Order: sequence, then structure tokens, then C-alpha cells
Amino acid sequence: MPQIEEHYDIVVVGAGHAGCEAALAAARMGLETIIFTVSMDSVALMPCNPNVGGSSKGHLVREIDAMGGEMGKNIDKTYIQSKMLNESKGPAVHSLRAQADKAEYSRAMRMTLQQTEHLTLRQAEVAELLAEDSGISEEGSASQKAADSGESSISQKVADSGEQKEALRGKRIIGVRTLSGGTYYAKAVILCTGVYLKARCIFGDVSNPTGPNGLQAANHLTQSLLDLGITVRRFKTGTPARIDKRSIDFSKMVEQKGDEHIVPFSFTNTEEDIQREQVSCWLTYTNETTHDIIRANIDRSPLFSGMIEGTGPRYCPSIEDKVMKFPDKDHHQVFIEPEGEYTNEMYIGGMSSSLPEDVQYAMYRSVPGLENAKIVRNAYAIEYDCIDATQLHASLEFKEHENLFAGGQINGSSGYEEAAAQGFMAGVNAARKIKGLEPVILDRSQAYVGVLIDDLVTKETFEPYRMMTSRAEYRLLLRQDNADLRLTDIGHEIGLIDDERYAAFCKKRTAIEEELARLQTVVIGAAKKNQDYLESVGSTPLKTAAALSDLIKRPELNYELIAPLDPERKPLPKDVIEQVNINLKYEGYITRQQQQVAHFKKLEKKRIPDSINYDEIQNLRKEARQKLSQIRPASVGQASRISGVSPADISVLLIYLGNS
Repeated sequence: MPQIEEHYDIVVVGAGHAGCEAALAAARMGLETIIFTVSMDSVALMPCNPNVGGSSKGHLVREIDAMGGEMGKNIDKTYIQSKMLNESKGPAVHSLRAQADKAEYSRAMRMTLQQTEHLTLRQAEVAELLAEDSGISEEGSASQKAADSGESSISQKVADSGEQKEALRGKRIIGVRTLSGGTYYAKAVILCTGVYLKARCIFGDVSNPTGPNGLQAANHLTQSLLDLGITVRRFKTGTPARIDKRSIDFSKMVEQKGDEHIVPFSFTNTEEDIQREQVSCWLTYTNETTHDIIRANIDRSPLFSGMIEGTGPRYCPSIEDKVMKFPDKDHHQVFIEPEGEYTNEMYIGGMSSSLPEDVQYAMYRSVPGLENAKIVRNAYAIEYDCIDATQLHASLEFKEHENLFAGGQINGSSGYEEAAAQGFMAGVNAARKIKGLEPVILDRSQAYVGVLIDDLVTKETFEPYRMMTSRAEYRLLLRQDNADLRLTDIGHEIGLIDDERYAAFCKKRTAIEEELARLQTVVIGAAKKNQDYLESVGSTPLKTAAALSDLIKRPELNYELIAPLDPERKPLPKDVIEQVNINLKYEGYITRQQQQVAHFKKLEKKRIPDSINYDEIQNLRKEARQKLSQIRPASVGQASRISGVSPADISVLLIYLGNS
């Protein structure tokens, strides 16, 4: 029978946060792109927490924006509360976090997709990947026959799957086939399937074969991945209940207001551009009654009964996990967060659960302020299929399947921001490959995005990966405030930062450099008026003349406070002043990290040939041979970060490379 057949440069599978960034990047780089979603209601969906950013995640969003991504702009359009976290600590861990209006966030992103040239948005389920010589016979491939018959278990093998793995291993991917039989040929395919692959939502004894929020799951693509010899894993995450706002007693909770001065996520915006009235969040706590209810019903939890097979996130545990793993804790924080301006649904942050419905009611109603809580949506856990990301190059292209890329939660990560960062890089690199250009690969000293991707493709991930500031060795250099200074040049080079924005950025960078140089040359003496002023602001008097740059380094002083001592000063924007302050106050630490980066770069520049045979290297331990052969690192630096490869193994490898 006749079937739809179309041709594109790039096919993106999935329209979550990864898929949106991938498709927008590719289309904006001039590639004809189509993005598939199982439901238009799932475009840029926030199925769990209603916020963007947070510790280390805010860094990722600003880095995406600095290179020309969309997430920062979209949350600036749709936020309902904004807060800078960790302000009492150093600038390396300052992280922006914004509550989103979830419905508006999704609508705004969908409109952006639909208004972007070279981009087609399509509702359909992708069921199969097409390899160059797989053909599309009348009988169909084994994976399609399995899909058509409804067979979808990971462990289930079709009759000729072993033969297909050998036949298709290393073949070039040429497109996709939808469940309805439509064929979409492409020069590159990007998988951004999120938590939809063979998803099932679970609470108590209830198990629904759906994606998040009851949306359709993608039940057929997994078999095609298995047929291609791709290693698939089963992960799990979860979400708390949504409570009707009218049933909450906020008088028993602590109000959490947003910041008075708003810092935008996007470097294209100013505080004045996005200023608006903010909503409040609320803080309360669990108690021993809550914990007793959970302990008494723990045998009914799918997490502990064995009903859930997938591995959950260590750093975002359910309330059952918290109570059982930390029995010494008599309370846990609970954040009550609005899901939007035009809904009464409130998100119960910190109380993710998969307990039965009756236990959920008892548990939530034991929390101060929630005594009369009415559940709008039950809490649930969700299981889904993902891949082992060590099968990917740092460009996020599969090592054994040319022109097939993957980004987001399919790579074993968790979180909207981690997904968006990977999707953006996958979109950029797929587009550049089609154009015959080298991929953009950020290293660990350039960006949190580089740390994220390097960890995923180098270190085996047996649980959903979450970005944290502690994972970044050079976090003082990778601050969220200087993401544009680190990455806008790259964004302009790849064509996602236009000339007007780039000119404004260059003007800012020049202003910072000139002001830092000027402050080092302006010297003030120990005149009485200077001494009096320093004493008035709690600083010690001068014994000899000093440069203004040295005064700013004093803990009690900053750029603004020394203004009376600096009559030649000209007005500067806030963001320029911020960089001047940080660069001077942390100059010694920054210099030290730059030296560490120089050492790191030496190992990164020592490339390892693709043709290397690790079995030929004498004195290399067996485990190291196995891990190096499996991951096939591109550099000695990457090899040194592989679990199971010791410093002694690296020394042996360096000697071998030097001799050969």
C-alpha cells in the first residue's frame, strides 16, 4: 500500500527539552529539520518540578543561552518567581533558579518551534530507525514486525535479532519509520526520547503503560535500538502529588518570596526587560507521624516490593527512600510550589512517592498546612528505557552507527537542564557533520556542558545522572555569571549568535578588560581624606600608596565602595562591574585554576589513534584493557577519567604512545 515518504536533513525524535534545543539549533543553522512528538501536549513539557535552573543546573541554562540556545529565553518569558541560590557563598556556586508557569512554558516553546524557518513539528510515534542497507521490504524488518504485533519487552528477542545485530552493526542511519508506516529519510537522526520509551507509571499496585501525565508512551522504538546492537537500560524517576491550592493552610508554612532584583537567564535580557509581579512559594516539613505512616506501609511501596525494576536517581530520592535510608532524620523539607498562574495545582517538592493512593492521602495530610489536602494528581514513579551513553562519541554521535545522535534523558541523565544542554550540542554537531565541519566538543575546563557530556560518555552511569557543582574541577572558572565570556565566541562561530548580539558582547568584554587595566594603574596615596574614608567604611588605613585594584581585593571593599576614591570613574553596566569585582577579588584562586587547566590541557591534547589495539600494550592491566577497548577514549585525558583505569595504566599508555 502507498505510504508517506519525505526527505529532510535532520530528524529529531522527541520534543522535550532536549528535542526542542536540538531541532532549533539545527534549523537555525539552515538544515531542513523535522521534529516528532508522540503528543503536541508534550512539547517542552515539565512533567515533574515546575522550575528551571538551580544549583549547577542554572549554569547549564546560561551556557546554552551563551551559545544561542532557547531555554534561557523561554524561562525569562514565562517565570513566575526568580531566585539566586547560594548568595551567601562564593560566586562559583551562585545558581539562578526560576519557577515556571508550566503551561505557558510549553506553549511559548511550541510557538517558537512553529515559527522557526526550516523546522517542521509533527505528531507521530517513531517506531524504527532505518539503516543504509536495511531496506524497506514488503515484509518489513524484524523490529517493525515486533512493533506491529505489540511485542515490546526488552528481554524479548525476535527470531533473527542476532543476525540483524551483526548485519546492522556499524551501518549508516538513513532515516526513521513511524508507527503509521511513514518513511522520513534524513542525513542525520537525533534521539531525544526523554522518559517515553516503553514508559510505565506506577503507584501502589497500579501500573499504567503511559508516559508522564498520562500521555502516550513510545512503545516500539526500543526494539529497533536492540536490533541495532545498542545497549539499553531501564531507569526510573518519580514525581510528587499535586494538591489543590484551596485545601492548603499557608498560615502553618513559611513564605518563600522571590528576589527583589531579578537576574535574567538570557544574556539578551536585562532586569527591566523581564520585571513582573512574582508569586510566593512555601516551606513546611515532614514529621515523625509522616515517617511512621511511610514505615508502616513500606511493604506496599513498589520501590521496596520489587514491582519497580529500574534504577532511580540517587540525588532526587522519593520520600520513602529518604525515610528508610536516613532513619536518624526526624523531618525533611517540603516545598509547596505553584504550577502556574492559571491553575490551583501546587507541586509538593521533596515528597516524590509511588505509595498507594490511600497512603499518599495519609502521608500528605500529616504535614503541617496539608491537613485537609485534596489531591489533584497522584504521585507516581515512572520507568523508561535509556541507553548506555558510553556508546557515544563526545559529539553525541553513536560510535558504531554513523549519523545517529542522542541527547537528553535517553543518555541516562536526569533533569530538564541536562537534557537541554545535550540536545543543543547534538543538534549543533549533527548540523555541522552534514555541512562537513568538525564537531563542537567542549572540554571540562570550558563549560559545565563539557563536564556533563564527558561524564556521560566516559564514565559508566548506572543511575540517572544529575549535574552538580562538585563534579566540575574548575568551577571557579565556570561560573554562571561569565558563561557568555566563555562561550559566546563559539556560539557566533557556529552561527547561532547573530552579529548584532555578538557586537554587544564584544563591547562588554572590552569594557571589562579596559576597566581592569585602568584600576591597576590608578594609584591613591595616604592622604587624610583617603584615610578618613577607608576608616568610615570599616577598612584599615593605607601605609603606602596603593592601586585601586588592590583595594578592591580587600574583603570589606568592592568596586562600588571605592567610588569616592576614584574621581575618573565612568558609569558602567551592572554586568561589567560584577566581572570586575569577581576577577579582582578572586584573582589568586583564578590564576591557580588556570594553571591546573594548563596541565589538564596537556593530557587532552595527547590524542589516541582510533586504530589502537589495547591488547597489544604490555603491562596494561586486564580491566584497563577491557574498559579502554569498550569506551575507546579520544585522548589520554579522557582515558584517565575512565573508571577502572588507574594512574599506573595511564603511565603505561603514555610510554606506549611515545614509543609508537
